[in-house]
Amino acid sequence: MLVLLLLLLPLAVIPYPAHAATADQWRSRSIYQLFTDRYALSPAVASSANCNPGDQTWCGGTWNSTRENLDYIQQAGFTAIWISPVNKNYDGPRTQYGDAYTGYWVTDVSQLNPHFGTTADLKLLSAELHRRGMFLMVDMVLNNVMATSTTPDYSAYFFKDSSQYHPYCPIQWGNRTSEMDCWLGDTVVPLPDVNTEDPSVSQAYQNWITAFVQEFSIDGLRIDAAKHAPAAFWTPICAAAGVFCMGEVFGPDVNEAASYQGALDSVLNYPMYDALVQAFALPGPQNMSGLVQIMDQSKQQYKDMSVLGNFLENQDVPRWANISVDIQSLYNAMVFTFMSDGIPIVYYGQEQRLSGNADPWNREPLWPTNYANTSTYTMIATLNKLRNFLTNGTDSWTTSQAEVLTMTSNELAIMKGDVISVMTNIGSPCGSFYAVGGRHPDYRVGLHGFIPDILSCTQRTVGSNGTVSVEYTKGGQAVVLVPQSQLPGSGLCGYAASAAAVASVHSNSAILSFSLLGPSWGIPALCAVLGMVVW
Repeated sequence: MLVLLLLLLPLAVIPYPAHAATADQWRSRSIYQLFTDRYALSPAVASSANCNPGDQTWCGGTWNSTRENLDYIQQAGFTAIWISPVNKNYDGPRTQYGDAYTGYWVTDVSQLNPHFGTTADLKLLSAELHRRGMFLMVDMVLNNVMATSTTPDYSAYFFKDSSQYHPYCPIQWGNRTSEMDCWLGDTVVPLPDVNTEDPSVSQAYQNWITAFVQEFSIDGLRIDAAKHAPAAFWTPICAAAGVFCMGEVFGPDVNEAASYQGALDSVLNYPMYDALVQAFALPGPQNMSGLVQIMDQSKQQYKDMSVLGNFLENQDVPRWANISVDIQSLYNAMVFTFMSDGIPIVYYGQEQRLSGNADPWNREPLWPTNYANTSTYTMIATLNKLRNFLTNGTDSWTTSQAEVLTMTSNELAIMKGDVISVMTNIGSPCGSFYAVGGRHPDYRVGLHGFIPDILSCTQRTVGSNGTVSVEYTKGGQAVVLVPQSQLPGSGLCGYAASAAAVASVHSNSAILSFSLLGPSWGIPALCAVLGMVVW
């Protein structure tokens, strides 16, 4: 496999073939999403930097400082990063909403954003990721541009003719024609909508993106505001790019999101995000049945669930720690995003429990955390280590569909391949309930007598009738059960790592090691016994 071979070669930069990263290759990846301006600073400026998200201006992160701090990402087990848009942004007088620090106020896609670095800097970042066996996903703003009036001068834009934009009109939400043809933003910072019906627009994008992907060896694209253009508009553009395309289809409607898969390889799974918030956030409705309903609808509507983007945070929604007060709610929801169908995506700072609300407060700088090895970081590393081992060891785990074994108002047990994940929304305190699920026809772990929970590295007894009891003696901790026969070579819970597993976490300076005792979640040890029996 090319990715692993690269890691075994000397440290010199190795040419990476363009058009290499297909949906088949991306489904086994896990993605760390970062804001280039806020992820890392170069050492010379980090000690003196003052970055207040409320100021809505540049804080100094660059492609070089991202490249210099990849160990932190790779040692957490991530195999890809998704960075902010790289293209030229508005660079005029400060607006009422601040400066263009996010990278999303694009004016000319054919030029790079000098605030983030040079052509050479972006190529070095791409080459270093590939040397490590990691993929690079770049955010793309192609549906619209940024302006400061509803009658802009387009002479400095990629598309210079006003006929290449839809005429100004405010969006009437709920009207799909209006959502696709009218302008996002407002009259303070309007976002002129590109005329997607104009063949010259599509052809110009195709010509540009083919060269862009090849020049910078890009592995994947995240398409911003994909739902604000017809799905068919993206087909020739992604074909010209020749790499994996994941689109943003914001909203809770499974049917709408699924309608874009086909034109795009994948979409961000916003309907599942909404369901996870409703099921696990505390305080919240704890609607576990709603989560199962979304799982069922997704199986019916999506063409390929294995490449959907699973997330709990991003730049457009509040941080999990802002909407949920209990850390166990985060851990249980994270288990779902890693161990169910789809590609797990972690937004920078989730592992540090940053707690900003919506824009701009969820765009905090990461460097004040000192990139600490928190319990959340450790848990993410363990989940990544298991998932990477499963996806490298078998072709079927990522494409097998997760099935519900049992569900109550407070608990959910799913099975994907031979791995069982048990999640609860009771939070850190104990409860006093007990649930029993029905027998699953493909359940096979009962043959092994004992089954390890890889999050705590404790053995769970399998009863003679094939049942596994999960007790919450320390509060509502998630459980991930893997048959012992599948753990050799994983490097988890006392099992030695195989050469491939070691290679997958190798970096410039270190190989991440994990405690055999598992992470410490800081939950009181004395609790009333409650639990679930998984059949």
